[in-house]
This record gives sequence, C-alpha cells and structure tokens, in this order.
Amino acid sequence: MWRRLFPLSLAEWRHHPWRHGVALLAVALGVALAASVQMINHSALAEFSQAVRSANGEPDVVLAATGRDGLDDALLDALSADEQVAAASPVLEIDSHARRVGAAAPAASQPGPVRVGVRVTGIDALQVARLAPALLPRPASGAALTAVLDPGSAWLNPAARARLEARDGDVVELQASDGWHALRVAGSVAAAGGPMVVVDVAAAQQLFGRGGRLTRIDLRLVTGVDRERWLATLALPAGVRVAAADDAVQRVSNLSRAYRVNLGVLALVALLVGGFLVYSVVSLSVAQRTPALALLGVLGLSAGERRAWILAESAVLGAIGSVLGLALGAALAALALRLLGGDLGGGYFPGVAPRLAWPLPALAACGVLGTLSAVAGAWWPARQAERLSPALALKGLGGASARPVPRWPAPALLAGGALLALLPPVAGLPLAAYASVALLLAGGVVAVPLAVQALLAHRSAPQPVLAWLAWRRAGYARQTASATVAGVVASLALSVALTVMVASFREAVTDWLGQVLPADLYARSATSAAAAEQSSLPEGLPAGVAALPGVARVDAARVLPLPIDPRQPAVTLIARALPTPERQLPLLGAALPARDGELGVFVSEPAAALHGWSAGQLIRLPLPGGEQVARVRGVWRDYARQFGSVAMDLGDYQRLTGDRRLNDLSIWLAPGARVEAVREGMTALAGPDHPLESAGTAELRRISLAIFDRSFAVTRYLQAVAIAVGLVGVAASLSAQVLARRKEFGLLAHLGLTRRQTLWLVTLESVAWLAAGCAVGVALGLAIAVVLVHVVNPQSFHWTMPMHLPGWRLAALAGVVLAAGAATAAFSARHAASRQAVLAVKEDW
Repeated sequence: MWRRLFPLSLAEWRHHPWRHGVALLAVALGVALAASVQMINHSALAEFSQAVRSANGEPDVVLAATGRDGLDDALLDALSADEQVAAASPVLEIDSHARRVGAAAPAASQPGPVRVGVRVTGIDALQVARLAPALLPRPASGAALTAVLDPGSAWLNPAARARLEARDGDVVELQASDGWHALRVAGSVAAAGGPMVVVDVAAAQQLFGRGGRLTRIDLRLVTGVDRERWLATLALPAGVRVAAADDAVQRVSNLSRAYRVNLGVLALVALLVGGFLVYSVVSLSVAQRTPALALLGVLGLSAGERRAWILAESAVLGAIGSVLGLALGAALAALALRLLGGDLGGGYFPGVAPRLAWPLPALAACGVLGTLSAVAGAWWPARQAERLSPALALKGLGGASARPVPRWPAPALLAGGALLALLPPVAGLPLAAYASVALLLAGGVVAVPLAVQALLAHRSAPQPVLAWLAWRRAGYARQTASATVAGVVASLALSVALTVMVASFREAVTDWLGQVLPADLYARSATSAAAAEQSSLPEGLPAGVAALPGVARVDAARVLPLPIDPRQPAVTLIARALPTPERQLPLLGAALPARDGELGVFVSEPAAALHGWSAGQLIRLPLPGGEQVARVRGVWRDYARQFGSVAMDLGDYQRLTGDRRLNDLSIWLAPGARVEAVREGMTALAGPDHPLESAGTAELRRISLAIFDRSFAVTRYLQAVAIAVGLVGVAASLSAQVLARRKEFGLLAHLGLTRRQTLWLVTLESVAWLAAGCAVGVALGLAIAVVLVHVVNPQSFHWTMPMHLPGWRLAALAGVVLAAGAATAAFSARHAASRQAVLAVKEDW
C-alpha cells in the first residue's frame, strides 16, 4: 500500500514545493538553533574540562587546602616517605598579572607595557611529569636540561605566549604584593586553557611570600594499593581535604547547568512554533486533497490508513528538516565559537576558545524532536482526514460546526500552569516552571474560541451588511479560530513574555547601576578579584588623588576572593565604607540593626542562594588572618558577581585582619572638573609599576548595558522568527479554509457579491479572529512573563527583579502583528473571489 501512496505524496510535494519548503525550513531552523546551542555548550565545557585535566593531570589522590592560606608543605615530606606513595607532586597556584619587558604601552594615558591576567603555577619539575605531563617544562632549543630547576626561569603555555607576544629568551615580569619580579622565558608548557606561567615551586613561594605553603599535593600510589583503604588509614591535618582532580570542572558545570538548560529551552521555542506551521501547512494540504482522500476512501483506503498516511508524510518532512537543521546547526555553532568563543555570554567559561564538539546523543535527540514536532503538528489534520466521510466529501458537503465550545479545557490548562509555577526547582532547575509555560501556551490556544465568543457576543452587530456577514460568520465558525490564529497566539505570547522579561531585567540593571555607581570616576588595581591579592594600590594613593585639582571626595575599598565552599567558586569580599548601608547598597529589605561586639555583613542574592544564607543568620568567613563569625544584616542585589559577594565595612575589615591594602577607588569630582584630567593625574601618581584600570560612570554604564544587550540579542531573533512563522501559519490556515468554503463563496458571487466585497468579507472575518488572538496572546504573554521574571530567573540565576511593562512596545508589537495578520489574510483571501470558486457551485449539478 505504501508503495502506491508514495507517488501521490511526491506529486503533492512537487506541485506545492514552496508551501512544504516553508514548513521544512521552520523545522530545520528549530533543530538548527537547538543543535547549535547543544554543540556550543558541549564544546565550551569539553574545552574547559580538557584545560583543567591538562593542568591537573590524572593523579590517584589530590590533597587540597580548605582555606585561603593553603596547606603546610611539611605534609609533602610525610607523604613522600610513605612506602605506598609512588610520587608526590607539590603545586602552588596564584592568580596574578604578567607583562613583557619591552612591550609597547597600550595607550598614552597608561604608562608601561600591557599587563595580562595569568595563573602562576609552581611545580616540582622532577615529579610533575608522572602526574601532569602537560605542566612539564619544555626547554627552548639549545637550552640545558637543568634549566627546569632555574628559579629565574618561566615557562609559558600557548595562551600566555600569545597574549604577552613573548618568545623564548624574552623577559617577563610577574606582579606580586611587593612589586614586579623579572623572569626569563626559558621554554613552554603544553597546558591548554587560559594564560598560564609555570615556575619552580620554591621560586613561586619566594616570589609571592608563600613560604612553606602549597595549594595542593597530587599523589600517585604504588601499583596495587587500594585507594579507599589507603585513605581510610590517612590522618589528615586540619585544613586539608581529599579533592577530585576535576573539582573545577564540576563546580563550573553545576553552576552553568541552569544557564545551559535555559539556552536549550529557549532554542526549542523555535521548534514549538515550527510545529504550529507544520499544522497549518498540513491543514491546507488536507483541505486541498479532500476530494482525493475521499476517492481513496471509496476505493478502500480505511480511515486509520488515511491518518497514518498524513502522519508518515509529516514524519518524512520532519526527518528531512531535522537533517538539514543539524547541518545548519553545526555551521552556526562553528561560527558562534569563532566569533564569540566559549563564554556563551554568561561568564562561566572565561578565556576558553573551544573547538567544535559533536555530542552525538544530544544531536540525535534534537533530530528526533524535530521529527516529533512535525508529527505533532500534523496530528489534528490527520485526525480530520481520518474522520472524513468519503461520500459527503465527494459532494463537497460538511464544514464548520456551530456546536458549543467546551469551556473547561482552557481554564483547566491555565490553572494547571499557574499551580506548576508555584513548585520549587528540581535539582536546581526550574523544570516545573518550564512545564507551567507549556500549559499556559496550550491553555491560551484553547481559549481562542472563548475569546472570539466573548468578543462577538454583543447583540448590536455592525450595521453594514458585509460587516454583519463577517461578524456572524466569525462567531459561527469560532471553533476554527484556534486553527487559524494558534501560531499567532503562541508567537505573540512568547514575544510579549520575552519583551517584558528583557525590559524588566534591563530596567533593573539600569536602576542598579544608578545606585552602585554614585561617583564620577572609578579605578582598580587588579583585573579580577582573584588577582587582587597580588595587586593593590600604592600606599598613599587615595590621599594623593583626593588632593588633585577637581577632586571633591575619594572612597577606597578592598576586594578579594573568599573560598567558602570547595564545591563552589569563591565569593567576592567587598570591604568599603558603609556608614548607612541602606544608601550604599541596593538592599532587598530593611537592614537589621548592628549589634555591639558583632561583625555585621551583607550578602548578595547569589551568595545567599548558593550557600543557604539569610538575614539574621550567623556565618563563618575565612578572612585573612583567621576565620571570623559574622551576622548577616541583610541581602542586597548584585548583578555583577554571579558567584556571590559579601559586603562589610572597611573599618571592621582592617580592624580584624590588620590588612591595610586597598584595590578600588571611587572618585567624586567638583563641579566643572574634567574626568580625563583627573584620570591622567591619578595615573601619574600611581606610576608605571602600579597600572590602573579606570573608567567614568557614563562609560561603565554604556559598557554594562552594551554587554547586556549583546547577551539578549538572540531573543530578538527568536521573536522575529516566531512572529514570521505565526503569520505564515495564518496564511496557510486561511488558504485551507478558503478552499474548503469555495462553494460558499461561489454562491455569494452568484447572489451578487463582487470580488472586492468577497475579499473584504474574508479579511474582516480574519481580523475578528486575529483581534481575539492578539488579545489572548498579550494576556498570555504577560502571564508567562510573570513566570519567567519571578520564577525561572530566581530559580536559575538567583537574581530577582521588579517586573517592568514597556506599554508602548507591547502595544506596538500587538499592533504590528494585527496589521501584518490582516494583510496576510487579505492576500490569502484572493482565492475566495477566483473563477474556480464560482465554478465550484456546478459540482452539485
């Protein structure tokens, strides 16, 4: 049977290539977006994992420090003497800056060569080869093998050589807390990832004042030794833990999981809209082939076989679209990795330039989803073909029914979506919220007939006869409204939801920047909080800057990382003057009053969520010089540090730690003062050995908002694609209805309606449905926006924000969709006034 039906399918595709090509393209675009997101995610994570593995090697056991001070290298001697330990490799890791001597200055206002943030790794060259071969120094051509033991030599990985533009024999300087130290580039290391400088471990301890301290010890056990049994007999001193070699990979993977899943779900939206387009195209195809389907039914093709035939055609269409989508997705992923790298806009994979990975299970899943979306879109038209009465269809009888529309499905779906939005996350992911959005979309589409009924329920119908006919017809056939405007409802709802979410986030970031950037000029000594330990402002610089002409006020701050939980990245400690925390910090509620004899701190939303902190709770902070107990006085909004931050008063920090170093400056200018003049004076005071990064408030706001807009640019493309596909669905569905009603239009023509009047009749009917669809779409979009803003965002990224409704943008969006839909309806209605419609009346004679 299938061999006989297949030529009929080919003939249908050959006679209507553009219509089926659009549906195939919609599926291909959805699969391409989903596949490209999966490939980018896997490529970035795989490259990051490879970089970590190359730097950490594959030791049997890793002993790491739990605190910021590291572990005592006396433990190394004890482990080396253990007969069950074959090799013990000490490692000291420090984040700092490097610069090449003789390099050109980056700008006239910035003296000295450009500095690059690097990871300095101290190793024992005699032991590292057995555990982490990628860290083994490779001497330059002609150098002696003993160069690996030279404390004045440095070994650069490919990323560091490229960033510093350094060659063998060049001199590079590493920044430590007491100044810059010169080392000669004696060769290279093969370690992948971000810029890394490898030195002898003893030299690293001396350069950075970490005598007798290590970050970790990598161990290789003697062959045959049971790891778990050996660990059970090991008595570890305080401050030492057994770690996994891929701890960093697991930390970043866990934290970026919600980000990656959200990207994937957002990409699948295109598949959802593609399913609506397949539904419209197959509906049109079934309407056009009704006589052929009826004839086949009379000749013996059963109802179930008709349904299976339509579904099989759609499955083939979806499979071809999926294959094309996978190829297009690979091209998109390769282009994105080349232009954007592996950071993905989320800051989870900094410095990673990944190669394209091919996650076959994920790609296969994308292909299957593409095929299933096509089959799901064709299910209802296939059911219509199954329920077809061949005898009646051959005579052109049948049509829309005026039976009452069931009222319970729409409220039930909408209520289910609302209830799911109240559920907590599952394994840190807002899975219930995603299901809530799906139910809300389904409920909105089902509610379209009810909205049409409510819109046309008024007794006072329009007075012109043509408008009256359109009004009555739209109300009579309101059940077909869901089929006509389903794509518009879904695409408009998603567009409204994304518009509100992005506008809310942007408005929140704008307000937040206005509160956290009150000064006119900002400067910092380090490129990151991790490197702040080795880079501080020169002593007396704040007072010197305060004395510059045009400077009204200067505030200083100390910024450094705090390792709270080894399973999570370090939080950022910000010690600054907080005379009135309510004014200096964007608190989410009133600050708890300070208590005598207690240290009070303020934690950011991500820190509170990741570490389980709340206002009033006592927490332990590993400050320099010892652990301190602090009470959380409040939670504040911080959009800049996704791993969390802790703010405390600078006076308290200096009193408890004795650390007088400073990293950041906030500068208020006197009226009429020029930012550039103050910046140049500040740079001159700091000198070439203390390079500063500085920017004015307007510049920081512009950069921050530009990064924000670039991160959410994909939502605009998704909105445009969704609305375009929805409008194509309107055209296809209306064309199907026009074909199905050709005898009705022929009869109207015989009764005296002109071609122009027939066009207006169909257009006005469609506008009534589109108006109801737009109303449902906007209301549904606002409901989904509430879920995205108040549920998905806090559960995924631990940030909250007030909801902002850009009224004029939403009105413009709905107006454009309504106008475009009306134009599409008018274009599709041309067949209603064609000669074939007039001649169709003769079919019953």
